[in-house]
Amino acid sequence: MATPFGLGLPIVQQVPMRAQPWEATAGADELIQIAQAADRLGFAHLSCSDHVIVPRSRAAAMGECWYDAAVTLAFLAGVTERVRLLSHVVVLPYRHPLVVAKTYATLDHLSHGRVILGVGSGHLKPEFKVLGAPFERRGKVTDEYIQAIAAAWDGEVAEFSGMTVQFTDVIVAPRPVQRPRPPIWIGGNAAAVVQRAARYADGWIPWQLGPEEFAASVALARETAQTGGRTTRLEFVAPMSVTVTDTVQDVAQQVRTWRGAGASYFHVGLASRSLAELLARMEWFACEVMPQCGEA
Repeated sequence: MATPFGLGLPIVQQVPMRAQPWEATAGADELIQIAQAADRLGFAHLSCSDHVIVPRSRAAAMGECWYDAAVTLAFLAGVTERVRLLSHVVVLPYRHPLVVAKTYATLDHLSHGRVILGVGSGHLKPEFKVLGAPFERRGKVTDEYIQAIAAAWDGEVAEFSGMTVQFTDVIVAPRPVQRPRPPIWIGGNAAAVVQRAARYADGWIPWQLGPEEFAASVALARETAQTGGRTTRLEFVAPMSVTVTDTVQDVAQQVRTWRGAGASYFHVGLASRSLAELLARMEWFACEVMPQCGEA
């Protein structure tokens, strides 16, 4: 089975320690070029993250520019045909689950079934405070909101009863194209996040961790899934970074290491010093790396 390699978009989140100077003046035109190249070259997904506001005290570390995930992915859906659209990740406690279900069902409908809903519980306490979201209860809220979104997508007429959200006799339409629903991936590295993915979702997509920690979390997820009687597939998505000097052999070794740690899917960050270099590296990755590394 071919291994999927998705692509993290530049431009859409300009974190000072990672963003390149060319991203500061880039926008719609550059994103269209990147998305269409990814679509043509066979990348599995494009991703965009989520912060509604950035506290001024955190701007030096986080950067100020964070594109809205749903709007960005919808924009790129209109100029592509095949590549999937991943929110990496929507902070669930910021929005009512029926609003999230409506937004991404609409995107799935309009994109002919290309949505992967990536969600997380969040970490930025000042952002929670400004938005009136419950920081201390964010784990419980996230658990229930995931189940509520699934309920809204699974049934023509939905109901859900939890401690933090309840609804009955509601219809979310247009319906998502993917049945029974679009996949839901959980973002984050903590043990509670890994267990949340194993209990309620279809995939786990961490960030900024190494293969050893990844392998330990995969083992925890599998144990949790087995204890809960889960029989459906769970994707384990490796956060793989590729530098501007990495060779095919370098990347192939990375892929082997991540696979050995349990990865079934890859979220790739391609370093670049210009748009032209990024497009060239995407071409190189698709033509040289994917054929060598794409078979599980």
